[in-house]
Amino acid sequence: MRQHRTFPRLRLLGSLLLVVAAGAAGIGAAPGGAAPGRAAAASGPRPLGDIVPVPASVRPGGSPYTLTARTRIHVDDDSREARRIGAYLADVLRPSTGYALPVVDDDEGPGGIRLRLSGRETALGDEGYRLESGRRGVTVTARTPAGLFHGVQTLRQQLPASIEEDTRQSGPWRVAGGTITDTPRYGYRGAMLDVSRHFFTVEQVKRYIDRMALYKINKLHLHLSDDQGWRIAIDSWPRLATYGGSTQVGGGPGGYYTKAQYKDIVAHAASRHLEVVPEIDMPGHTNAALASYAELNCDGVAPPLYTGTAVGFSSLCVGKDITYDFVDDVIRELAALTPGRYIHIGGDEAHSTSHEDYVTFMDKVQPVVAKYGKTVIGWHQLTGATPAKGALAQYWGLDRTSDAEKAQVARAAQNGTGLILSPADRIYLDMKYTKDTPLGLSWAGYVEVRRSYDWDPATYLPGAPASAVAGVEAPLWTETVSSNAHIDHMAFPRLLGAAELGWSPAASHDWEAYKQRLAGQGPRLEALGVDFYRSPQVPWRTE
Repeated sequence: MRQHRTFPRLRLLGSLLLVVAAGAAGIGAAPGGAAPGRAAAASGPRPLGDIVPVPASVRPGGSPYTLTARTRIHVDDDSREARRIGAYLADVLRPSTGYALPVVDDDEGPGGIRLRLSGRETALGDEGYRLESGRRGVTVTARTPAGLFHGVQTLRQQLPASIEEDTRQSGPWRVAGGTITDTPRYGYRGAMLDVSRHFFTVEQVKRYIDRMALYKINKLHLHLSDDQGWRIAIDSWPRLATYGGSTQVGGGPGGYYTKAQYKDIVAHAASRHLEVVPEIDMPGHTNAALASYAELNCDGVAPPLYTGTAVGFSSLCVGKDITYDFVDDVIRELAALTPGRYIHIGGDEAHSTSHEDYVTFMDKVQPVVAKYGKTVIGWHQLTGATPAKGALAQYWGLDRTSDAEKAQVARAAQNGTGLILSPADRIYLDMKYTKDTPLGLSWAGYVEVRRSYDWDPATYLPGAPASAVAGVEAPLWTETVSSNAHIDHMAFPRLLGAAELGWSPAASHDWEAYKQRLAGQGPRLEALGVDFYRSPQVPWRTE
């Protein structure tokens, strides 16, 4: 849920941080427009708060802490979660530093890095943290393991970008002195990966999860079914995966996740404090299912598998009882595999389903989701029916979307339906940056980095109460995306802007400040092996 806080001095603080950063670490363009080199970046530790997303509160001051070969990571001796997060942090830091960084009980000596969980820290909420840095050490405190994990991501970003390298680097490894106190603006901060149009392996999905986690994203929406492919094994309907998953856009081999593989993805996401939101798109976008089972078609004839990119031509047969047996079985098996709260039932672009049938279908299917203990998410066309109590509608409209359609979604929000904001002409990651972008589509327009960042979820949809906004999500559709390199180029750096929109307070939203902090992420992404789009709108650093 959205956390209501006010930060009247944050914009001024952000500006002051940039002044400090520019003077102490050479942030921004050097004379003549060139970015500063490594020598300038190495003149001091990264200024406190010079990270993405920008923290809610930053109080710089005091001496920095320097990691050395004697540094230990201290955790509460009775907290398995803190120890697990400590082990994760050590795994991140050891390759580049070459230090042992043992994870030890909290009472084993002074100084070092301390990870503390305290139920008394109620002001930090479900995901907040406090980071305190000084000459003797760094302490990260949180009320929950998720908050502690997010604090560790801040600690990572405060260290030099070369900390992300997988071979030993020279350092020094300094963390600026002061205190960060940080909580998220929204509880839902997501990214979607379409594995249906092009299939991505378990390892490819895990790689994306790891990069999402660095920027405090907490939801992975997996688009598991579409016209071009069905990607999850369903025991009661086995041909969905074995036949419906046997191709993809362009006619490649496709693929699917066994239940064990899906559980592996879910477990890896959970270890990074991300919740997996699986989507089975219906009643449209169902050709892979219809091709797998003739009886799901109104005429009893299975269509051929589809490898193109058209939309809106397929529909489940709303009038057949077997349709709802199918839906019940799929949701039952998927819910059993998914510990998270949500199941996404799609509902977009159902052009081959009449409005009457669409309403009938959604009225029958939403209770099935509740029957198996989950909460409905649907694309915003769900608001053309009657969204279930507690449901979330994911809005993907554009600036040019009709006033009537916007009003329909706003009325649903006024009546209690929560909103996830994913405007296609802002944070659809498959949109081309410019006309020269070799990948992606342009039906929603060109979406450069500034356009992707420069909007406010709370005020974006006219008539929708700000309190109805649960958060934001950046979808990556994959008609043209088929490799890690493609994901990197289309998602980064725009995904970072979506992460900041979801996490940072509204008062901090400022393009001029953001582009400077984003510039500092370039060397970090490079160290992680992410071949991101180097937008000319950003004065990239070479730290």
